[in-house]
Amino acid sequence: MGGGGVRGGGVRGGGVRAGVLVPVHDQVAFLPRALESLRAQLVADWTALVLDDGSRDGAAVAAVVSAVGDPRMRLVREPVNRGLGATLNAGLDALDVPVVAYLPADDVWFPDHLGTLLEALAEPGVALACSDLAEPSGTPYEQLVQVAHPRTADRWTERAELETDDLARLMWDRLRSGGRSAGTGRVTCSWTRHPAQRSRALREAFDGGLNVFRSRYRVPGPLRFSSSDGGEVDEVVRYARFRARSYPPADDGLSVLLVGELAFNPERVLALAARGHRLTGLWTRDGLGDATVGPLPFGHVPDLDRDRWREEVAALAPDVVWAQLNWRAVPFAHAVRSAFPALPFVWTFKEAPQRSVARGEWPLLADLVCGADACLLATEEERDWFARALAGRVDPARLGVLDGDLPARDWLDAPRSAKLSDRDGRPHAVVVGRPSGLDLEWVLELARRGVHTHLHGQVRAPGPKGAWAGWLDRALAAAPGFVHVHPAVGPEDWVRVLSRYDAGWLHRFASSNGGDLRRAVWDDLNSPARLPVCLAAGLPLLQQANPGHAVSVERVLRRDGTGLFYRSADEVAAGLAEEVATRRGAAAALATRERHTFDAHTDRLVELFRSVVR
Repeated sequence: MGGGGVRGGGVRGGGVRAGVLVPVHDQVAFLPRALESLRAQLVADWTALVLDDGSRDGAAVAAVVSAVGDPRMRLVREPVNRGLGATLNAGLDALDVPVVAYLPADDVWFPDHLGTLLEALAEPGVALACSDLAEPSGTPYEQLVQVAHPRTADRWTERAELETDDLARLMWDRLRSGGRSAGTGRVTCSWTRHPAQRSRALREAFDGGLNVFRSRYRVPGPLRFSSSDGGEVDEVVRYARFRARSYPPADDGLSVLLVGELAFNPERVLALAARGHRLTGLWTRDGLGDATVGPLPFGHVPDLDRDRWREEVAALAPDVVWAQLNWRAVPFAHAVRSAFPALPFVWTFKEAPQRSVARGEWPLLADLVCGADACLLATEEERDWFARALAGRVDPARLGVLDGDLPARDWLDAPRSAKLSDRDGRPHAVVVGRPSGLDLEWVLELARRGVHTHLHGQVRAPGPKGAWAGWLDRALAAAPGFVHVHPAVGPEDWVRVLSRYDAGWLHRFASSNGGDLRRAVWDDLNSPARLPVCLAAGLPLLQQANPGHAVSVERVLRRDGTGLFYRSADEVAAGLAEEVATRRGAAAALATRERHTFDAHTDRLVELFRSVVR
């Protein structure tokens, strides 16, 4: 792709000395400030390409460039978003200059910025020059606004290969292979922190992540994704089996409009398509990185235009609206219900009513539960909690139970691996996701008793999700042979990877409700998403015993014989030792895991849909 240019040999010479790439996507409000700072450069022999990567209001971007009226600037527009890599590569291919510099539309150069970078690049062997920032970015890689480099044959990694916030992986490391980096030692630009930054959409530390990124940039297919706060996800491989299938509609199939977000295990909804029902998606914009929204990476679910959703819902006229799933979806689900009160409406809610109360959205959630033609809650305890909280307002007969995070059955069909404990004689327990309730003292107590703790898929994020970061390094140092950190495990690898262990950790907490659901907190009502994951791999679950209290997951584990209950680290060690010796819990998990898939409940859900269709 392209070619020519200088490679690590210093930059000098006459003519236009630098080409400036100004990528913009939905940042038109910042663009005039960036272009003004470019025109204020003390070095005037530059040319600039404003690269509009599918902004929703492309006319506004064009108007800003036109208003500046500088012949050194030219607009290049793509009608749909192609991603940062493809946008910058188009700019590199269009330039014929010795040096490339970057000015994202939301950042600012100071007047001496370009000249200072050119001075650094004039030194022999320099392949990348980098200024300091007015406000450090807090990342291990240089931001676009800081960098200039000789124009070479190197090109940016594009979306089909990888989307990540780590610009070193996307380009800088490639450039450094041809020479050295040189810092200017001077603050000559400003990197602007704001909620709509691309990096924030990618990073869990800022409430971003894969699905936030997908929604913002309207990515139509599966992603290969990496965040510097967490692990890597290859949706191309993960969802190939589903994308390759066909789901012909049945003559009596329903038109089902999915509203809100699908959280974990989103491909579960294809069990409806497999039965001949037609699915369409309409997604909230207020999601989290692990709250799945469209365009759905496994295909077969076309989206309505979120900007024109009222007109498009009216035109679609679905047989039933199925809205879901967690507290982030409540306001939008309520808006859809209010706009179309005559459409049959089923509301599936998982977590957490307490969070809706804290956000001031309890009135909206209460309206959904009471006003829906049917409402499905995650557990029997959550159903009964709502029946009490809305006594006299909701008909309990319209409240049912279905865990909205159940996985597709497809993932069960994989071979299991040999147990680590069969090799070393020590019990091995796994944490899938955040280690809720585990801390330094607890992990070290387990290590002293010979129990291995394996942590899969930790991410750096605010709040409880990232609490592990405060103690993990000390745990690794104090018990290096018994604390292990691993990448996240996708559903395609649940059975193969997790079956190596002897048990899985559920949330560790002490209930205090005394059997009264009025006192219940979310841990009491919840069915953790990791429950069916561990069961899929044939693992019993470690659950702190809470006798005399109403705890949903404890009730289910006792019913199915899939729980290893404890009150102390000694009891954990003893329970695991017995499990290693007998494998009773594993046998119970394998016997019950089918019931913890969405497919096992799909026909019941379809019957519910048909019962509310008018």
